[in-house]
Amino acid sequence: MFHSVWPAYAGLALLGFTVGGYGTLVGAGGGFMLMPVLLLIYPHRPAAEVAAISLACILINTISGGIAFAKQGRIDYKSALLFSITIIPGSILGSMATKYVPRSDFEGVFALFLIGLSIFMFMKKTESRSKAVEHSKTCGHSSRFRRPVAKTLDGIVFEYEYNLLWAMVIFLFLGFVVSFLGIGGGALIVPTLIYLLAFPIFIAAGTSTLIIAIVCFTSTVMHAALGSFHLFAVIHIMAIGSGMVFGAQAGAHLSARVKGALIVKCLAAALGAAGIKMILAALAI
Repeated sequence: MFHSVWPAYAGLALLGFTVGGYGTLVGAGGGFMLMPVLLLIYPHRPAAEVAAISLACILINTISGGIAFAKQGRIDYKSALLFSITIIPGSILGSMATKYVPRSDFEGVFALFLIGLSIFMFMKKTESRSKAVEHSKTCGHSSRFRRPVAKTLDGIVFEYEYNLLWAMVIFLFLGFVVSFLGIGGGALIVPTLIYLLAFPIFIAAGTSTLIIAIVCFTSTVMHAALGSFHLFAVIHIMAIGSGMVFGAQAGAHLSARVKGALIVKCLAAALGAAGIKMILAALAI
């Protein structure tokens, strides 16, 4: 029996390593890749159960990747905790909503979301940090803005600012969406930090990891309370999570050596590919 189970376990661990490495590289956790794969592999499993597996695995991935990002000085802790004040209630509502949405509708929304976000990221040019900050100053009164200063392990100092009230409203909405889709949130959080809140790309990737960990922990607890975890889910979490632990470390170290614009393009490419694969699979049925 062990010999029959081992190849499947090894395959899931390899999946975890790949998803964990690439997801951490772009600061998105990997849920945007893992969730479509799980939906394709297990077309007859309930959406809530698949989402629960994905969220628990991404929690493992973000903890591992977050440790590496923290050592590099790439996490804005205070901003992450402030955003969590509103993203947690949203994620709780999102976890509850998955129980009442048909599987076909779930997959359709997920695929369209991935493709739309991919197109936006390819078309949208990443502004330089100084230009983004200058633009932000014209969007409201200065008293509403928070101005963090982040210093990386390499001694690079990033200065940026964002409207705190606007940011917390956005993250309330994001909390619901990412938990509903079971993706952990990085696919939405990273673009939000970069394009809407003027975060430097390298700080956005690290900060997103901490936010995703908080969201995934909350959503995983909610899914457990709703009865989404069974032996099937536990086995898959152990297998995929074991690979993610090592993949996340590799992705975080590689992320420090890759240009920011390339990270954004890599994220956009992965989002689009995942969405297209889901649509093709649906049409083939």
